[in-house]
Amino acid sequence: MLKNQVKQHLAEEMKKSGEQQLKTIEIYKEEKEYAEKYHLIPENMILVEKNSTSRFSNAYIERCDKESEEVLAEETPAFLNQPIAYFKKHMNEFMYLESSCLAMIGIDAISLETDNVFGIYDVMLGLKLQKKFEAPIKDYLEKELHGDEAAYELLFIQDDGLWDLNFTLNYADGFKEDISIGDAYRLIYRFLFKLVESVEEGN
Repeated sequence: MLKNQVKQHLAEEMKKSGEQQLKTIEIYKEEKEYAEKYHLIPENMILVEKNSTSRFSNAYIERCDKESEEVLAEETPAFLNQPIAYFKKHMNEFMYLESSCLAMIGIDAISLETDNVFGIYDVMLGLKLQKKFEAPIKDYLEKELHGDEAAYELLFIQDDGLWDLNFTLNYADGFKEDISIGDAYRLIYRFLFKLVESVEEGN
């Protein structure tokens, strides 16, 4: 899935660049590293790393009430500049984010909230990988999440054909308490990109 998505993305960017013989394409770090690793770059293309801060610049964002799931407000991407500690001050809220870039890794949306008891940051999403990949998904999560408590919950939803995945962001490499919400979502994206890559690499 990931290889096809990255190849398709490069092909779309090629089209946009018009008639230039040597095409310089801006692409985000994860996709660039992947394209280089798996030799997906055409000879007439040069990849330049795109500033990661723009990854979610077109995202659809809601703040919602945890108990009722009622939408409290729709936010612009400027909300991503808030410190992640926002959710410790607003424990009753969770954030829902949709972005077209998430389709690359088989996800429609990602939610984020603070756990009411432990004060840790919980990430919630649906991951479109087949049921047969349970073992490699768990292997990745157990290797990459470093925490004493249960670091994740994973359940296959048969009707939807996807994995319901919750994990603790605090236990992921690169997490710091002083990051912004945008930084947190970029960290989550990288974590999930590497998860999908790891699963596909082993199959």
